[in-house]
Amino acid sequence: MKKVLIIGIVASGKTTLAKRLSETLKVPWYELDSIVHHRTETGRYKRTADEQIEVIKDIDKHGEWIFEGTDRPSYRCLFEMADTIIFLDTPLWKRRIRILIRFLKQNLGIEKCNYKPDIKMLKMMYKWTRDFEENREDFESRLQLYKEKVIRLYNNNDLNFATHLHHPTA
Repeated sequence: MKKVLIIGIVASGKTTLAKRLSETLKVPWYELDSIVHHRTETGRYKRTADEQIEVIKDIDKHGEWIFEGTDRPSYRCLFEMADTIIFLDTPLWKRRIRILIRFLKQNLGIEKCNYKPDIKMLKMMYKWTRDFEENREDFESRLQLYKEKVIRLYNNNDLNFATHLHHPTA
């Protein structure tokens, strides 16, 4: 059984990696942002931390999964639950460029998003990136607790590490 947590900051390539890994391993993937910010017919609302954990536990009951997202206290239980934790540690300069490119693509209608891609959101993405870097030591110390199951990647292109995640099908 495979349970993989892909963690990283904004624009590190988490979603791209999750999609590729999901196809390679034939395991469903879930965006943690969609679990935090639930979309209904009447709009989008933020689930409470307890509601988020309930959704995660429900998904976990079904077996294998890949979750991808940023580090939030509300779903740190995934660090324990995961067989493998992939920290996508993309260089800061690359993330900054990706944030701008994503913003432009979203405003040109080339790329879809689940939020309003305005200047306020652009500024928030840069702020979250800066906050992550300023608090990296704290994140790294949390990650160190699970070092036996952490894989650190500096880009999302190389899936060679996935060969040890494969398993025979019954």
